[in-house]
Amino acid sequence: MRVFSGSLATETNTFGPMPTSIASFRDRGYFPAGQHPDHMLYFAGPLWAARLRGKEQGWTLIEGMVAGAQPSGTTTRHAYETLRDELLADLQAALPVDMVLLGLHGAMVADGYDDCEGDLLARVRAIVGAAVVVGAELDPHNHLTPAMVANADLLVSYKEYPHTDVLERALELVDLCAAKAQGRVQPVAAVADCEMITLFHTSRDPARGFVDRIQALEGKDGILSISVTHGFPWGDVPEMGTKVLVYADGDAAKAQQLARRLADELIAVRDALSPRSPGIDAALDEALAFDGGPVVIADGADNPGGGAASDSTFILRRMIERGIVNAAAGPVWDPVAVRIAFDAGVGARLRLRIGGKISPLSGDPLDLELTVKSLVPDLVQTGLSGTPTPMGNCALVEANGIEILLCTLRNQAMGTDLFAQAGCDLAAKKIVVLKSSQHFYASYSKIARHVIYADAPGSVARDLNTLPFRKVRRPLWPIKAATP
Repeated sequence: MRVFSGSLATETNTFGPMPTSIASFRDRGYFPAGQHPDHMLYFAGPLWAARLRGKEQGWTLIEGMVAGAQPSGTTTRHAYETLRDELLADLQAALPVDMVLLGLHGAMVADGYDDCEGDLLARVRAIVGAAVVVGAELDPHNHLTPAMVANADLLVSYKEYPHTDVLERALELVDLCAAKAQGRVQPVAAVADCEMITLFHTSRDPARGFVDRIQALEGKDGILSISVTHGFPWGDVPEMGTKVLVYADGDAAKAQQLARRLADELIAVRDALSPRSPGIDAALDEALAFDGGPVVIADGADNPGGGAASDSTFILRRMIERGIVNAAAGPVWDPVAVRIAFDAGVGARLRLRIGGKISPLSGDPLDLELTVKSLVPDLVQTGLSGTPTPMGNCALVEANGIEILLCTLRNQAMGTDLFAQAGCDLAAKKIVVLKSSQHFYASYSKIARHVIYADAPGSVARDLNTLPFRKVRRPLWPIKAATP
C-alpha cells in the first residue's frame, strides 16, 4: 500500500494581537518533505503512526511537508497559501497513493479563509479522487465544518485534555483508514451540534466519565469512532462550538442517533464542565489560605497555547503589591529581557523592565530590581504526549521573593522540567503561577497540592461575553445574542 502523510497545523485566536506568519511555523517546527526528525512531533502524529504501522505491514510511506506553529492571531494569507501549496505539491508528486494521512489542528483561520482545514481537505480530495482514503487527526479544540467532514473519510480528535493521547488517536486513525482502504469497514459520519461552547477538563468529572463512556462504545455494535469537538472559543468563525462526531460502519441512522444522544448528554452537564475560576485576588487569597504547597495558579487568559502573548503582568503585579514571597511564575515571553540577562550573566543584579509589551491585554510592564539566578541556552521542555517543546534561551530571575522564568520562544508551561532545568525548586514554593490553561496539569498535578484556575484579563479570557464576536452562529451558549 502506498501512503502519503504530512501536516499543517496551528490554532488561531482571532482576537490575538500577533499574526501567525511563515516565521511562526519555522519557530515551532517546519520540515520540508522527507525531513521529519526521528521522533514524534506533537502536530504530526499520523506520520509517526504511519511509520510504525507501515514498518509492520510493508507499506511504502511518502512523507510530505510537516509544519506547525504556536497558536497566535490570524494566519497571514501568504503563510497559509504558501505552506498549503507546498503540501499539495508534495502530495501530487507522490501519486498514485492509496491513503492520505494528515496532521491538522482544525481551528486554523487565515486572512480570507475561515476554514483552512476544509479548504485544504477539499483540495486534497480534488487531487486524489473519491477512491483514495483521506484521514486526518485533529485537536479537539477545532471548528468542525461540513467541508472537513465531507472531504475526509475519517477525522479523529484527541480525547484527552491535556492532550496526552496524540499517538493513541493517530494509531486509531491509521488503523481505521487502512481498514477502509482494504474494504473491511465503510465509515459513515454523523455530526450533532450542542449549540454551546465550554471547557472540557478530562482530568475531572463530568468530562472524565464522559470520555470513558465514549471509549467503551467504540469498536462495538458497528460504532467505529467517536470524537468530541470541544471547540475553540477564541476563534470567531461561523462553525465555532461544541459538536459530537460519530462514525458507524455503513449505518448512517445509527451514527446520527448516537451523536445526538451524546450531544444531549453534554448539554445536560454543561454548567459543570467548566472549572471554577476566581478572580486574581480571590485566587491568591485561596492559595495563601491553603495548608501547604505548592499551590498552582493557572493564568489561562495569558496562555500562549491559546494564542495569547504570554507576557501579561496582572497576576505577578498583584503578588508583588501584596508582598507574596516564596513563589515562582512563568514562562513569561520576553526576548529582550532574556538577552539583557544573558549579557549581564549569572549572579548579576540589575534593574530590568519585564512583560507588558504586546498589547493592553498584556498589562503594564514591571520595573524590577532583580538577580539573575540561572541562564539556560536553548531549553527544551517535555511537552504533550512526551514530545519536545523548545523554549529558546531562558533566564531565571528573582525579584521580591519571586522567581520568574523568562523565555525567548513563546510556549506554555507543560512539563515541570521547564523550571527544573533552570534550577527552580517548585516543590519548595508556596505558589506557582503558570502561563497555561490546562496542558500543565498532566505534569504539574504530580507536585501540586492544589490547583486554581484564575480569571484574569488576557487574549484567552474566560468570560466570552467580553469578546467582540461577529461571525459565530447563535444560539451558542453562553455567548449572548448579538446586539442589533
